[in-house]
Amino acid sequence: MKAGKKRRPTSDAVEVLHRRYYEGKPKRLVNLEKARADDHVARKINALRTEAGLTQRQLAKLVGTTASVICRLENADYEGHSLVMLNRIAAAMKCRVEIRSYRKRAERARHDCSLDFDFEDSRNVEVPPPNLSLNV
Repeated sequence: MKAGKKRRPTSDAVEVLHRRYYEGKPKRLVNLEKARADDHVARKINALRTEAGLTQRQLAKLVGTTASVICRLENADYEGHSLVMLNRIAAAMKCRVEIRSYRKRAERARHDCSLDFDFEDSRNVEVPPPNLSLNV
């Protein structure tokens, strides 16, 4: 908090936690964003698989790996996501991996970037080889 500025009291639990553990602590904020990104990837893989009605073992067979690898990829704490594996999953699910990079409004002056990850559904179109789309 800057000197001379008084904060409004809040009962919002998320705001209280943010103020207590993250405000003014850039390293913690970086780790939080990384954890959010890992969680986002894990949830996307899980949602794609369950939407297709596949078990982890079935997806693993389509991808050419083991069910334990798929289980790890769907774990939000897993930090070893590779673009190669994400492309293999996307190809098996007839999707493609798309990664977008954009600047956050509040941080544009500092030139910080955010990365967003998504599987793009391409089931209604001819499936090209998996590729990476990077929008900067």
